[in-house]
Amino acid sequence: MLGRIFKAYDIRGTYPDLLNDTMAWQIGYGASKFLLSDAQEAGETTPMMRNLVVGRDMRSSSPSLTKQLIQGINDHGGDVIDLGLVDTSMIYFAVNHLDCAGGVMVTASHNPPQYNGFKVSKRKAKPVGEATGLAEIRKHAAMVDKATLVKSNGRVEQRDLWPAYSRHVRSFLDTGGKKLKVVIDASNGMAGTMIPKIFGKGSTMGPVPGLTIVELNFDNTRGVFAHEPNPLVAANLRQVQDAVIAEKADLGVCYDGDADRCMIIDEKGHAVGCDHLTALLAKHFLALAPGASVVYDLRSTKAVAEEITKAGGKPVRSRVGHVFLKQAMADNNGIFGGELSGHFYFRNNFNADSGVISMCVVLSILAKSGKTMSQLIAPIARYPQSGEINFQIEDKDAALNSLKREFIAPAKGATLDELDGITIDCWNKFGWWCNVRKSNTEPLLRLNMEAKDKATLTKILAEISPKLGKRTEH
Repeated sequence: MLGRIFKAYDIRGTYPDLLNDTMAWQIGYGASKFLLSDAQEAGETTPMMRNLVVGRDMRSSSPSLTKQLIQGINDHGGDVIDLGLVDTSMIYFAVNHLDCAGGVMVTASHNPPQYNGFKVSKRKAKPVGEATGLAEIRKHAAMVDKATLVKSNGRVEQRDLWPAYSRHVRSFLDTGGKKLKVVIDASNGMAGTMIPKIFGKGSTMGPVPGLTIVELNFDNTRGVFAHEPNPLVAANLRQVQDAVIAEKADLGVCYDGDADRCMIIDEKGHAVGCDHLTALLAKHFLALAPGASVVYDLRSTKAVAEEITKAGGKPVRSRVGHVFLKQAMADNNGIFGGELSGHFYFRNNFNADSGVISMCVVLSILAKSGKTMSQLIAPIARYPQSGEINFQIEDKDAALNSLKREFIAPAKGATLDELDGITIDCWNKFGWWCNVRKSNTEPLLRLNMEAKDKATLTKILAEISPKLGKRTEH
């Protein structure tokens, strides 16, 4: 059963049929064994390196799963600092702020309410994926026998890190007191707890001068959602888009369930592409660190690399996924990184992603620019894009090989790379490029295409689509 809930980047399943309290105990034991051993092998022997930070989201199953997770950690011998109800990005902060061996967040992120799971981080808040520790945690969890285990006695303490976390987050915010109105849709998730504690009356720093926050779906006490807490789905943005127009707001923000991602809505009610936002934020950070590297999702518009280069930075393409983005940030000493999923990464946030820091930087840029959000984005959104299109097909490899045979020839003027799926680039000769990636779990191919003009995009999309299978809205 454990094998069904361990994914490429986290642990996730429906509760209680696929994921239950017994499994939470096993996972706690396995996570403690892996994380404490990893810290020891790295030569980290400080007293805090026996500590793991644990937090949870607002789902109705989170309290019981958290209780059993902590018990499993303690029974292995790990000590726990329980942060309570927090956003996932606070876990990354806490691991570094307290110098712990790692952390576990109990959350199912953007999934519906019947789901839950665990996001695991090791020391320095480095991500733990299948190849970087989850396989070992799964093995330890599967092998432990609670009935015969000689239990150790780890300790638990509750700690309030909101004051320290608020200071850290607000260090990224500089609006100069300019009056700004922002509509925030918390999606009935952890932003409903986090936003008031950092920016509202509940903050130890007090409200932000000049900033008016209009709250949508902040109630997270019932474990239900007014809409699916996934801001990448257009239907889930309608409420905040309508509210931005009705309130005559400068900006809208929609968070996912655990508030580590957000989508930005401009003053006209239009969603801002995350690659366009990456380019905008890159210019901001390159002004602070001239010549630095900026890491970006390889599915991003060509405008991202162009804007980074124009601003004097070094553009670094990365595979899709937070494990790869964070590694590329570390390898290249990146100042900033962004991907299409709405995750944004910051050197001064331990190379970790943060939805709330992303919002702070956007508000700072907006305040200083003297422009509207749509005016800031318009010059960047200069090339027509297909968006991500899914195609259902059983033999994914055959379809990819067919594409390579047809388009990678001297007469086609194309280049090919296979950093993540296949990227066919005819930009310089014919004005288009595309990336096609395989789904890890489903018979799907995912296409992203861009062209210098709409006519070329329409033409090439019509040529390539039939080769990829049946188009699906999935």
